[in-house]
Amino acid sequence: MNSRAMVEPVVLTGRPATGAIAAAWLRRWLWRVVFFLLGGVSVSGKLPTGGCVVVANHVSHADSVALITAIRAHHAPRFAAARDYWFHSRLRRFACSVLVSTFPVHRSHKGYGELDGVGVELLRKGHAVVVFPEGSRNQDATRFRRGAFALAEAAGTPVVPVAVCGTDELLPKGGWLRPRPVGVRIGAPLENPSAERARAAVAELAEGYEWRDSRTRRRVARFAASRWGLLFVALWAAAEAVSWPLLSELLLGVLCAAAPRVAPRLIATTVLAGVAGGVLMLLLYTSPGAAVPQPLTTARMHATAAEQISREGADAVWNQPPSGIPYKVYSAEAGKAGVPAAEWAWNSLQARGLRVVCVVGAVLALIGLVAQRLRRFFVPYVLVLCAAVAAALYVLVGMWS
Repeated sequence: MNSRAMVEPVVLTGRPATGAIAAAWLRRWLWRVVFFLLGGVSVSGKLPTGGCVVVANHVSHADSVALITAIRAHHAPRFAAARDYWFHSRLRRFACSVLVSTFPVHRSHKGYGELDGVGVELLRKGHAVVVFPEGSRNQDATRFRRGAFALAEAAGTPVVPVAVCGTDELLPKGGWLRPRPVGVRIGAPLENPSAERARAAVAELAEGYEWRDSRTRRRVARFAASRWGLLFVALWAAAEAVSWPLLSELLLGVLCAAAPRVAPRLIATTVLAGVAGGVLMLLLYTSPGAAVPQPLTTARMHATAAEQISREGADAVWNQPPSGIPYKVYSAEAGKAGVPAAEWAWNSLQARGLRVVCVVGAVLALIGLVAQRLRRFFVPYVLVLCAAVAAALYVLVGMWS
């Protein structure tokens, strides 16, 4: 007689211990915060009351923590994890036990006995036992193993299919973590559960998943990630440093929100191109009588910049970010005062780099990460951003008039 036949069906009326529920609650909110920063999690459906066996597709190491955010703490979910991988080292064993709450099983037929032995006891206590029937990460759920269904049959508990969507882009197999929205779709308990029925149910749930997005955002993101987008950012920043009245931060606010993954190179390009434009402006104004159109600047801005440069030299550029006076005004007055181009470039790189990268860049990167979960509102976001920049320019010009 095998071990499975010896396990008598049980009535699952228990409730996980208070400590287990508290730990599950802490884990759930920890990972909810992480996923919020990475793009958010949408959840549909819920598990039935009491112990149940959850079967889910497995495409990423992020699947387990995505399920933790979706399963309510009173289920205190426990995850069956591959003994040969997750329990091979002390660090992995500690991480998956504390941060995920796993128990080890073999990925071969030997694991059936382990799953039955530990799983039935957990189900009796009211836990949700999560099993990935594929055994390892796969893009296509071609075959579910029978261990989870044998466990459900032995314990007399329902089998609930769950589809985890988007984690293959968030943390692809063999790849790096990158911000992406994730969805978890919980189905109804299966009638007469079997491996084939469960696989079909999970596939159907996954096909029904759709994260609402903005077509405009997708187009802007493709442009931002292209070489043409990088060239456009460089030209805008250089033009702003010479004459163009619209801030480079406005363009960054649009592109970084659409494609936060390429934000670092867009910001670096903005800084370098802006400084190059400032040096060009300085060289133009070393010639007597030079005049380049500078819309939205005032005589008081020029007088203030000229006074600071006469007193501080190239160091006066550090006054530009807090004053709000456009960088092109400082560059023009530096050229009139005969400030060396190399000295101006070095100070400008530090002052503008500090402002754009450390301040504006950090804010835009955070907006881009949070906006991943609100991508369908990209167009309203751009309109609000443009209105805010226009209002800020109006106030600034009025203040210096």
